[in-house]
This record gives sequence, C-alpha cells and structure tokens, in this order.
Amino acid sequence: MSSVSGSAAGMPSGMTSASQTVGHHEHHWFKEPTEPAKKSYVAWLLIAQFVFFVALLGPAIVGIGLKITQLVDDGALPENGAIGAAAVLGGVGALFATVANVVFGRLSDRTTSKWGRRRIWIVLGTVIMTFAFVIMALAPSLLWATVGWALAQLGANMTLAPFIATVADQVPKFQRGKITASLGIAQNLGILGGVYVAQWFQGAPVVMFVGPSILAIGAMVVFAFVLPDQVLPTKPERMDFRDWWETFWVSPVKFPDYALAWWSRFLITLASFMFTTLRFFYVNLHLEIPTDQVAAIISTSVLIYTAALVLSGYVAGWLSDKLGRRKVFVWGSTLMFAVGTVLLSYVDSVGAFFVLEAFLGIAYGIYVGVDLALVVDVLPNPDDSGKDLGVFNIANALPQTLAPVLTGILAYVGAYPNFTLVLWVAGAAGLLGALVIIPIKKVR
Repeated sequence: MSSVSGSAAGMPSGMTSASQTVGHHEHHWFKEPTEPAKKSYVAWLLIAQFVFFVALLGPAIVGIGLKITQLVDDGALPENGAIGAAAVLGGVGALFATVANVVFGRLSDRTTSKWGRRRIWIVLGTVIMTFAFVIMALAPSLLWATVGWALAQLGANMTLAPFIATVADQVPKFQRGKITASLGIAQNLGILGGVYVAQWFQGAPVVMFVGPSILAIGAMVVFAFVLPDQVLPTKPERMDFRDWWETFWVSPVKFPDYALAWWSRFLITLASFMFTTLRFFYVNLHLEIPTDQVAAIISTSVLIYTAALVLSGYVAGWLSDKLGRRKVFVWGSTLMFAVGTVLLSYVDSVGAFFVLEAFLGIAYGIYVGVDLALVVDVLPNPDDSGKDLGVFNIANALPQTLAPVLTGILAYVGAYPNFTLVLWVAGAAGLLGALVIIPIKKVR
C-alpha cells in the first residue's frame, strides 16, 4: 500500500501533533483537520461507499427475502414462518454488526502499522464479507443463512468503522456538510444499485450475493492506496479491562450533545428498519403482489426513493454548510420521515406506495445530508474518532437487531400480518427521534 503522506510522524497535511498521554489513557495525538480534504480521497471515498453498499444492501433488502422464500419453497421453513425467519436472521446479523463496529473502530484508532490506522481493517473486512456471502448464497437452511449473514455483518462493520472514521480524520468542519451529504447519497445510490443487482440475478444467488462484493474488495483496495492515513507517533498504552469496557461507552453526562444525537439516530434507524424488515412481505402480502414480481416493485420504489433522496440530500448538505446550521434540518426531516412511515399503513395500491416512497426519500435525503456532519461536530475526542463513531454506530446497528424482533412480534398481534401496528410504532419512534435533537447545544 502507498506510504503515508504528511510529516515524519505520518500525519496528513492540515493536521498537527498535540500533547501526549495525560491522565487515565487520555491522549491528543491529532487535531481536527483545517485544510480542505484531498480531492483523490474524496473521490474514492464516494466511489468505495457506492460499490460497498451495492454489495451489502442488495442482499439485505431483497436477497434475504428471496433466500427465505427459497427455503420455504424447499420445505426447510413453514410458509407462515417467513417473517419470523427474517427477524431471526436480521437480528443476529445486526448483533454482530453492533459489536464489530465498536471493536474495530477502537482497534483502528490504536493500530500502529506503518500503513496507518485504518487501511488494514478497511480491506480485510471487505474480504471477510465476501467469503461470508458465499456461505449465505449456498446455505441449505436458516441456520447456515444466519451464520453467513452474521459473518457478513462482522466483516462489513470491520470495514465501515474505520472507513467512516476517515471523515473525522480528513475532512474539516467547513466541508463536512457537503461531503457527508455526498457520502449519504453514494450510500443510497449503492442501495439502489444493490436492489437492481438482486432483481437481475435473483435466479443466480451466488452471482447476486458474491459478485458485487468482489468488486467492493477492489474499490476498497484503491481507496486504501489513496487514503492519506495517519500513523500513530507513539505506541498507545496497553488497554486494561476498564479501557475495553469503555470501548462501548461514551458518558452521556460528560457529553450530552453526543448522547442526544445518539438517541436520535437510534430512533430513526429503528423506525426505518421496522419497515425494511417487512418491506418484501409488505409488498407481497399488503399490496398483494405475486412473489415473482416483488423484486421489480421494490426496485422501482427504491429508484424513486433514491432519486428524491439524492436531490434533497445534496441541497440540504450545501445549505447546512452555507447557513452554519444542522439541527433544524435533522429534526425536521426526522419528523417528516415519521409521518411518512405511518402513512404507509394506509397505502392500498402500488401507485400510492411509489408516491409515498418519494416523500420518504425527500425526508431521509435531508436527514443523511446533514446528520453525519452534526455527529462529527459533537464527537468528544478527535484521537478516538474511530471508537466514538463505533459507539455511535451502535445507534445504527442495535435498532437493526431490535427492529426485526419487534416487527416479528407486532406482526403476529391480532390478524397476521398486522402491518398497521408495526408502522404506527415505527412512526412513534421517528417522532421521538425528532424531539431529542432540539436540546443539543454545541451545534446550531
């Protein structure tokens, strides 16, 4: 891999060294960047994000539903056990994602390799994800499909934790809104691409699961080469039990703004994934679309959603940087998303579903255009950005563990499948997610 640019200490331009160890494992090796991020870094950050999410989210949104349907058709699962199976598979995978993101975020903060802190984990995680998708594609049972998805989530989050931490390492505050908006757009374009790949290759599961992941390895390798990664100037102190415990913890008392942002992300992610868990079955059962046409309907809906998201996300990120404001965009878009989620329970046609997907896309576009910039602005310590973003990612991953379980329970309350109850609970979570943003003080 390429050598690290910058000073002899291995720091990229625009970043300077600071004090050494102070107190109990406190350190300030790096300051926040003050110069614009390198263009090659930004370009490959977005390209790698796009390709990676093609690989990861196609299987998540469509592939899991198709795999479970295959297991039902093969007699490995009962017909009325499909949503429950999706809950088990999704929940276990998200649990692995939760732990992996925090642990590997922390490890990347402390990695002393001559190649830098982040590079090794970014590439290795993508390779592990690819091998895991081979297992999932060939799985003859729910057990093996769950093993494959759990390992895929472990590998994916081994990559994502240090990958996203590079934003805190490389991007100055005055660029964050625009770049994080572009990152969110690239992610959602990747989701769209993944859905289409899943549709095109639904009859060839190995190609659907594994093909895009091989391309993701290539994209992450190139990103690792162009990344002006940091090399730690000194070896960190050995971590004791307290340090490892604190890997999963940031004090809400010491850092209340961070805690409020964490809860907002947790709640909107819970709302989103409560619908994502049952999207395949919502289209199949609620909209009464035949199974062989579901992937095409989902692809079109995600296309509409993404088109709306791209436009609103870019405008929101640019406007947020211009105005120097984050909060109003985040709480306003979260409120819109909550309303749209509830309205899904009243949809009774494919056309109305597409219209509502456009509304949800606008709402989530504004959210992804600004929220990550807000989060990076309230991080407690630039030295521990990988760890702190890993803890923050629990707010992404934990709801993905809870949402399938909660959705699975609510769907069986009353007449199966009770989509109305699921969507109203999801909407209530989104509303709370909007309200907790308002008290944040550090960011306008």
